[in-house]
Amino acid sequence: MSPSPSTVESRLAPEPALATEKELTNMHKEYYGSIIDGKELPEAGTATMDSIDPATGGVLARIQRSDSAVVDEAVASSQRAFESWRAVDGSVRADAMNALSKAILDNLDVLAYLESVDNGKPLREAQADVRLTASYYAYYAGVADKIHGETVPLGPAFHSYTRVEPYGVTAHIVPWNAALQQTARGVAPAIAGGNTAVVKPAEDTSMAVVEFARLAVEIAGIPPGVINVVTGLGAEAGAALVEHRDVRRIAFTGSVPTGQSVLRASATHLSPVTLELGGKSPNIVFADADLDKAATGSLTAINFNAGQVCMAGSRLLVHSSIHDEFVERLTRLDRAVGLGRGIDNPDMGPITTEKQYRKILEYFDIGRSEGAEVVVGGGPAHVAGLEDGRFVQPTIFTGVRNDMRIAQEEIFGPVLSVIVFDDEEEAIRIANDTPYGLTAGLWTNDLARAHRVAGRIDAGQVSVNNYFAGGIRTPFGGYKSSGFGREKGPDAVYHYLQTKSVAIQL
Repeated sequence: MSPSPSTVESRLAPEPALATEKELTNMHKEYYGSIIDGKELPEAGTATMDSIDPATGGVLARIQRSDSAVVDEAVASSQRAFESWRAVDGSVRADAMNALSKAILDNLDVLAYLESVDNGKPLREAQADVRLTASYYAYYAGVADKIHGETVPLGPAFHSYTRVEPYGVTAHIVPWNAALQQTARGVAPAIAGGNTAVVKPAEDTSMAVVEFARLAVEIAGIPPGVINVVTGLGAEAGAALVEHRDVRRIAFTGSVPTGQSVLRASATHLSPVTLELGGKSPNIVFADADLDKAATGSLTAINFNAGQVCMAGSRLLVHSSIHDEFVERLTRLDRAVGLGRGIDNPDMGPITTEKQYRKILEYFDIGRSEGAEVVVGGGPAHVAGLEDGRFVQPTIFTGVRNDMRIAQEEIFGPVLSVIVFDDEEEAIRIANDTPYGLTAGLWTNDLARAHRVAGRIDAGQVSVNNYFAGGIRTPFGGYKSSGFGREKGPDAVYHYLQTKSVAIQL
């Protein structure tokens, strides 16, 4: 089954009382518009698009389809807010961010509900996302009043020092798999450093981000314009935002092709970019591993959020001496996974978007055509009462070669490719034989091997005897086609700051 990953950040925020099941119905509005200057733009006279419940196929709400004029308005608002936000003392920004963290927790029920029905993820996972979101703002509030430059010894004739100054308006293009916490990952360090932010959530999962931006102003007291949200399509609102000349820094999480487009667009006005792109992460199980823990952890690595996670452990490398026994354990666990609506807290929810659902089904056929064997799953799932939902069976392929498409291409679903290796050198070679380099996992009781292998894997993060380790305090980012730049950790604030040198002759 698929328990939520245990991470440091999930323990940073307290757990308030949750709504009863009876209360967790119809907590969404019929319309969600862009939030600019703390106000939601009205529906009248604007184009809209539907937000679809992936568990039922029904329409949840209408979402504003913003055009370039709305983006211009949002950027202008954030530019105005920047002049005052940058000037306040860091302790003032810290107080405001702590208030925002509390407001998020106080509204956990509605935010988690919106994430669950919009994305399809189990409610407990959505609740964990909301707590994580609150933790980001609390964590970076602790950094906001500790930002400073340095003195530089140029000798007795000079006094030289550095200043760190914010860029200005920052753009945050957010994916659909974890809208709230992905927003926080970029926005929290950006505003802690005195920048302002314009967020463009994915068109499929905008509701919780809009609600968050509303409560940031109305409840937490964040000044209007410091955090604006522009809803709409990536090719329209998203493109207009990254191409805007007054956007001075960009953070993007998503696919490699879209990331390349964002990078090209940023070149027109030379705005620095952080890119967190795809992954095809190796998860290596050595013969001396605790097989029960490794099996549970390996399925969590691929099944969490129905596999719609950039760092999912989608390539499982298993030592030949334990292959059959380990696959049997995996199969038994995967067959026990229950599917259902996110708000009913199943083991696994539906696939968020129709496009992604169709893509996963295609990969089932691709894997079979390549000669891989399906030992569990391998098709759409039919859930009683949810016949129009986008459900797929958690799937395990064996007999996979690393040159197969199912081993090289990011599927972004609960589809596990099991690959056999015979020794440590072969495991490292297979692990690195991919265009990606986001994360990796390895399971062993040999401490020397753990350090040795972790040091040789081309990935930004390596977890040993667990998966999804780390948290807000540890840097996060990829190698190779998984992108560049690092988020999380105290240094993330400095990615949103510029250094100025001052030298005074005495």
